[in-house]
Amino acid sequence: MAGKYYEDLEIDMIIQHDLGRTLTEADNVLFNSLTMNTQPLHINEDFASKTQFGKRIVNGIFTLGLVVGISVPDITQGTIVANLGYENITHPNPLFHGDTIYVQTEILAKRLSRSNPDLGIITMKHTGRNQNGVVCIEVTRSALFLKRPV
Repeated sequence: MAGKYYEDLEIDMIIQHDLGRTLTEADNVLFNSLTMNTQPLHINEDFASKTQFGKRIVNGIFTLGLVVGISVPDITQGTIVANLGYENITHPNPLFHGDTIYVQTEILAKRLSRSNPDLGIITMKHTGRNQNGVVCIEVTRSALFLKRPV
């Protein structure tokens, strides 16, 4: 598997994900359309131009999905059973059309599953930065991982 097993991940491990993703206007408009999000900060350039941002910002839930998705090939591809929860999601700075997001993951905690000896729980923090290194999103996520087959 491309992903990491429970035993492969250690507390304080930092994983820099090579994959970056440039965010386009089409991405943002499509995501807002699919999710029926009518927030004018995302879809109305006239409205957004009169805000502190001066233009439309990329939807934060889309950004959350991208940050998690970018981490998949390096961490979870084929080695998790389920995401257990997301917490402490912050968006300290906005992302705009044309920005590129890069992700780093830090392993915060790990423990064996109490109900299944073949599984373990990993808690990780994903940090998304734009092309200038500015933090735009941080999220703590817990997932149920497979242990390495014997």
